Amino acid sequence: MCPGQGSQTQGFLAPWLDLPGARDTLGRLSEAGGIDLEQHGTVSDEETIKDTAVAQPLIVGAGLLMAAALLGTDGVDARWALTGHSVGELTALALAGTLTPQAAMSLVAIRAHGMAQASAVAPTGMAAVLGGDPEEVLAVLARHGLTPANRNGSGQVVAAGTLEALDALRADPPARTRVIPLKVAGAFHTAHMAPAVAALAAAARQVEAADPVSPVVSNADGAVVGSGAELLDRLVTQVSNPVRWDLCMETLASLGVTGLVELAPAGTLVGLAKRGLPGVECVALKTPDDLDAARRLVREHGGAS
Repeated sequence: MCPGQGSQTQGFLAPWLDLPGARDTLGRLSEAGGIDLEQHGTVSDEETIKDTAVAQPLIVGAGLLMAAALLGTDGVDARWALTGHSVGELTALALAGTLTPQAAMSLVAIRAHGMAQASAVAPTGMAAVLGGDPEEVLAVLARHGLTPANRNGSGQVVAAGTLEALDALRADPPARTRVIPLKVAGAFHTAHMAPAVAALAAAARQVEAADPVSPVVSNADGAVVGSGAELLDRLVTQVSNPVRWDLCMETLASLGVTGLVELAPAGTLVGLAKRGLPGVECVALKTPDDLDAARRLVREHGGAS
């Protein structure tokens, strides 16, 4: 599992730089994305890495670095499933061989800048709505003119829209819920992001997308997609459409998944899985100290040697 924006924390890459080849890998990814990943992953402050134009390439670059540390030169096994939350889908597509790491970093830079520019058009944001009756939550969001941008399952829906509408939601929330503002700069996965779609679509047309080497579970509807071209198309339209992580978890269950590894910056998706997929063993790969546990899980659940 590959996490999305909002999961990054100040300095989270620092402990990974001691691994052999880590700085060289980050350098190549930085060049492809036009961003200094080492700087932003180690010393940049929280406000800097909250910036969409920084956060998204940082998360994808970090995921690719962690995957290299976990898997080495073996790469992904065809028996494993891959999925990513929001921008994490780019990480997943690179791991699946649909995109090269360089193409993934190039596309995420365009995606991030487009979404940052779209966010600047009007003051917008996102807030997590925890608990409550799911149908009532959706009805209240509609009443306030908000979009359920992330339906994450496990009693969590992320509302997105104007800051005024989010203020109204906090003043008039659904029954038995908590509303928590998120540290993101815009209303992602809503119509507010429509201006970002065209630039990403144009860039995607210049990229060759190979069919994935293993099943990829799509954010759009939880479907397992085996066409690289379709995965790339879905990646583009995802920018202005909701993330259905609840359906992704349902698909993982239906596939018979018994173990999950979340790449760094990890924790959010494992938290959702522990509630939504009881009995599935999870490892959040936060620091190199977690590599042994992750490798053991891969061996025991993934059939890897």
